[in-house]
Amino acid sequence: MENQTLTALPGIRVGHAQTETGLSGCTVILLEGGCAAGVDIRGGAPGTYGTEGLNPLNLVDRVHAVFLTGGSAFGLAVGDGVRRYLKDRGVGFQTEYGVVPIVCGAVIFDLGINRHGSPPDAALGIRACESASTSPVEEGCVGAGCGATVGKLLGLDHAMKGGLGSHLLRTPSGLCVAALVVVNPFGDVVDRASGRILAGCRTAPDKDEILDSQQALLERKRLRGFSAGENTVLGVIATNAAMGKVGLTKVAQMAHDGLARSIVPCHTQYDGDTVFALSCGDLQDVEVSIVGSLAAQCLEAAVIRAVRAARSRGGLPAARDLTPAAPGRVGGGD
Repeated sequence: MENQTLTALPGIRVGHAQTETGLSGCTVILLEGGCAAGVDIRGGAPGTYGTEGLNPLNLVDRVHAVFLTGGSAFGLAVGDGVRRYLKDRGVGFQTEYGVVPIVCGAVIFDLGINRHGSPPDAALGIRACESASTSPVEEGCVGAGCGATVGKLLGLDHAMKGGLGSHLLRTPSGLCVAALVVVNPFGDVVDRASGRILAGCRTAPDKDEILDSQQALLERKRLRGFSAGENTVLGVIATNAAMGKVGLTKVAQMAHDGLARSIVPCHTQYDGDTVFALSCGDLQDVEVSIVGSLAAQCLEAAVIRAVRAARSRGGLPAARDLTPAAPGRVGGGD
């Protein structure tokens, strides 16, 4: 079967690892020889690692790994494990005192669903690196998708299971653009083709009926606050187009459109949505705007794939657990 995920791009390996509870984990993207990268951070509650180095004004022009992880701020320790793994193999930015691996990453907040377990740490980051391969990316409740949930307007007990997804687009010109995403938003996930909510906030903890969060906001002046939700969507875009940090920063910005098309509401004050963009090839003379447009399409498709691949975990149902009619009952309608 043809690889239609992020690892179809040259020089990319992806590995997952999960905690002992299976309710949190991390995903590592290893980049052979390093590659140029950009980032764009939206939402009001981001948790990131090493992203300032991706600013086009700064010195370092290549990264060697990107990690996505659960555990909120505690999960940032995964980056230490990834850096140690790379240093032991002589991978990194060359200095007169040895190599320094350039690692960046971001976290989702999954402390609620994983409240009885330890968050991802450096050892888990090493395990994810050791499992990395060029095989098609496993999707659903794996790696950083283990603790991902969707639809927290009424709190975690009304939510559904999110996950991790990946998608690739190839064009006749030879251009390839791929996305990998961890879907853990405050809002609902919507299939734009059908207009149906695939996963989101349920009307009650013991019901499968989905509340339309966007419509429900019309009746409110205040939300429950950060402690009542555990949110953030993390994405990685990769392309075989030869690009630098400036162009990749624009691609990351445009890719966020894919989140806004598939997650409603998106980029709230309680999300920390972050998208990285990577150039892993040497295809010349490709317009930035074309790559950015395809990146948004890929990210939208990857979000849908993530929730469709997810399975019930932590007492929360997944999209596949609902009756066929349930996702169509938006806002309790007919």
